[in-house]
Amino acid sequence: MRYGAIDIGSNAIRLLVADIVENGDVVSFKKNTLIRVPLRLGDDAFIDKFISGKKSTDLIKTMTSFRLLMDVYKVSRYMACATSAMREATNGQELVGKIKEVGIDLEIIDGAKEANIIYNSHIEQQLERKRSYLYIDVGGGSTELSVFSMGSLIGSKSFNIGTIRILDNQDSDENWQEMKAWVKDHTKNCKGIIGIGTGGNINKLYRLADEKGTKPLSFNKLKSLYEYLNSFSLKERINILGLNNDRADVIIPASEIFLNIMKWGGVKTLVVPRLGLVDGIIQTLIDNR
Repeated sequence: MRYGAIDIGSNAIRLLVADIVENGDVVSFKKNTLIRVPLRLGDDAFIDKFISGKKSTDLIKTMTSFRLLMDVYKVSRYMACATSAMREATNGQELVGKIKEVGIDLEIIDGAKEANIIYNSHIEQQLERKRSYLYIDVGGGSTELSVFSMGSLIGSKSFNIGTIRILDNQDSDENWQEMKAWVKDHTKNCKGIIGIGTGGNINKLYRLADEKGTKPLSFNKLKSLYEYLNSFSLKERINILGLNNDRADVIIPASEIFLNIMKWGGVKTLVVPRLGLVDGIIQTLIDNR
């Protein structure tokens, strides 16, 4: 049995096909195929509040391909979610209708639901229940934060701070201050809090840091890596460091978001489990089966 998860984000669109594994009463999943298409819908949505004809066409083509791939992989259940770019585009619901015509039911989810789905990846079950954790997921249009302690969720919130939004100068001081106040308030009673970082950029940063196994990434190591990357121009990050075009620019604001949040929350180390919204979607399908 296979499930599918589609994440239409501000920077990229992802399809995860996962094999469902049943072992008695325990149901888990194993990633089979992950496809990523860097459409950057946020460039349109955050500036023009409208997804252009060209990007709309590319989006429909991508969804058509994903539908066919899910058919070939014999996916029995799926969930498709769109996040901040589609939330802010005035033609978002119109595109939902067009995507339905190619056989995919798409839901534009709000920030709270996005944070809950990401949290639903159940990473906390792999960690020490007696510790406190700050879950940080950085996307192109928004950052989702969750704080949990002693195995319980303390608070969860989505903020309009993201890598594409920053590159397009569409982030505001008000949103930054709101996020800072929330982090400080929700971590003030958490001693020795550990960070959990998810999203494509922190996964890449972790690989660049050359950490082995599941070793956490320290604040100082991340800061040094950020300063190293920022010392190169965009062109040099592509041609000399070998970063993909669609990663070489967003990795800088992503680093800044993580570093600020870690500083505000007193987070000294960051666990990078390489999970994201698509993993949370698969787990949600399992929980609701």
